[in-house]
Amino acid sequence: MNSMNVSQLVFSPTGGTDKVAEIITKAWGMPVNKIDLSDAKIDYSSLCFKQEDVAVIAVPSYGGRVPGLAAERISNIRGNQTPCVIVCVYGNRAYEDTLVELSDIAEKSGFNIIAAIAAVAEHSIFHQYAAGRPDAEDESQLNDFANQILDKINGSPAAFSTPQIPGNRPYKKISVVSLVPKANNACTNCGLCAKQCPAMAISTEDFKVTDTQKCLSCMRCVVNCPQSARKVNKAVVSSVALVIKKACSERKENELYL
Repeated sequence: MNSMNVSQLVFSPTGGTDKVAEIITKAWGMPVNKIDLSDAKIDYSSLCFKQEDVAVIAVPSYGGRVPGLAAERISNIRGNQTPCVIVCVYGNRAYEDTLVELSDIAEKSGFNIIAAIAAVAEHSIFHQYAAGRPDAEDESQLNDFANQILDKINGSPAAFSTPQIPGNRPYKKISVVSLVPKANNACTNCGLCAKQCPAMAISTEDFKVTDTQKCLSCMRCVVNCPQSARKVNKAVVSSVALVIKKACSERKENELYL
């Protein structure tokens, strides 16, 4: 399988998950077809993969679960027993049932899970946790993981087996703290936030209006606003950061399931 077709299917509103997926596929030294699962304009039901392809499906962990929008889009994609590496990225607290849920979703869509990775990246809301990660140490570890996975891919397809992946079924109850960013007076109505919103939650007629039911609290609009005009409630952010401080303070390492 030295000339395999590699595809990245990545949901990464603020870039941390994308960095991890990039490290993994870069180690393989092959061209990569990139599919942005945060793009609301893609017809995911038109995407179909072959048995000789290899897919890397990467998502962030939102409260220990796969983001609902990512789950929905992956469910619409069709694999054909396509070998698949699943990746969940979390902000150094815990990934809980994200990896096992992602495995179930991908398998149901026709992918053959051959490896799973839980990796750490800077928290998308509480940036003091896992700041600067993935760092050089992470990159070295993820490179090593990628090489071990490549050895498995280049072995006999008959030997492909789904690894034991940690997590619970039924999955934990979704309990993400809803933090809906709001625009302040620095907003110039450029519309970038609405254009880039994975959930299409920001009104295209009034960029200061956000559908709170659709908003994922993914923070893409906050991170990408050229005027830094979108903010979340500081008091709420501070109180939640304190609640998870103990769980986030000790450095967590990346994990490979092969």
